[in-house]
Amino acid sequence: MKISQGLLIVIGLILFLLLTSVYTVDEREKAIKFKFKEIVETNIEPGLHFKWPTNFVHSVKKYPAQVLPLQVDKQRFLTGEKKFLLVDFFVEWRIKDIDVFYRATSGSLDTAVRRLEGIMTAGLRGEFGKRTIQEAVTGQRGEIMQALQDKSASDVKSLGVELVDVRVSRIDFPDTISDSVFKRMQSERHRVAQDFRSRGDEEAEKLKAAADRKSTIIVANSYKEAETIRGQGDAKAAAIYAQAYQQDPEFYSFYRSLNAYKNSLGKSGDVMVLEPNSEFFKFFKKKGK
Repeated sequence: MKISQGLLIVIGLILFLLLTSVYTVDEREKAIKFKFKEIVETNIEPGLHFKWPTNFVHSVKKYPAQVLPLQVDKQRFLTGEKKFLLVDFFVEWRIKDIDVFYRATSGSLDTAVRRLEGIMTAGLRGEFGKRTIQEAVTGQRGEIMQALQDKSASDVKSLGVELVDVRVSRIDFPDTISDSVFKRMQSERHRVAQDFRSRGDEEAEKLKAAADRKSTIIVANSYKEAETIRGQGDAKAAAIYAQAYQQDPEFYSFYRSLNAYKNSLGKSGDVMVLEPNSEFFKFFKKKGK
C-alpha cells in the first residue's frame, strides 16, 4: 500500500503545527507571551501550554527565575575624609515582575545588569561618602550593606527585579594612601588599647581601696571585740577580788602585798628608796614581832 505524496505533506504539516503550537515552562523559568509583538500574558504557570503555531501571531520568551549573581570589581569610592577606596561587591538578584522587567529593559538581561550595577554603585557611593575610612573598613560594613539594600529596593523595583543579598567582598586602598591609613589605624588601635589599660588600672585601684577599707573595718571590729572581752574579764576579775576581799580582808591584803614584793624585789640592778616605816613593809614588821 503506497501513501500518496499529498498525504505525507498533510501529515508533516499537522506534526509541524502541533509541535510549534506547544511550549513548556520550567519551574526555574519565567515566561512572557506576545501576540503580534504585544504582551498578552505574563503570569504563566510552569507546565505545558499552547499557542498559535506561528511566531508571527504568538511568540514566547523565557527568562531565568532563579537567583542571579552580579559581581562588580575595583570600583572607586570617595569617603567622608576625601580618600579613595577600591571596593569589590556582589549582588544577588532575581526577576520578580516579568511584565515590568520586559518593559523596563526591552527584555535584555544585559541591560538589566548594567542598570542594576549603576543603581548599586550610586547607592554605595552615597553610603561611603557619609563615613570615614575606619568606619567603612572596620565597624560599619554591615550597616552600609543594610542601608544600601533598603535604599535600593525601591529603585530596582522599577526594573521588575528583587534584591536578595548585597555584600562587600573586598576593600583595598590605593597605594598612595595605604601606608598612612594603616598607620592611622594602628595608632587608633594603640589608643583604644591604652584606654582599656587605663580603665583596668582604675578598676584595680577601686578594688584595692575597697579591700583596704574592708580590712581596716575588720581589724577595727576585731580590736573593739577584743577590748570588750578584755574589759569584761577585768570586770569579772575585779568582782572576784572584791568578793575575796569581803570574805577575808587581812588575807587579801597579804596576798596583794606578796605579789607586790614578787614584782618589785629580787631583780639585779633594781634600787628602791622607801622610808622604814612605809606601809609597803608592814608584813615584814609583823613577821619580826
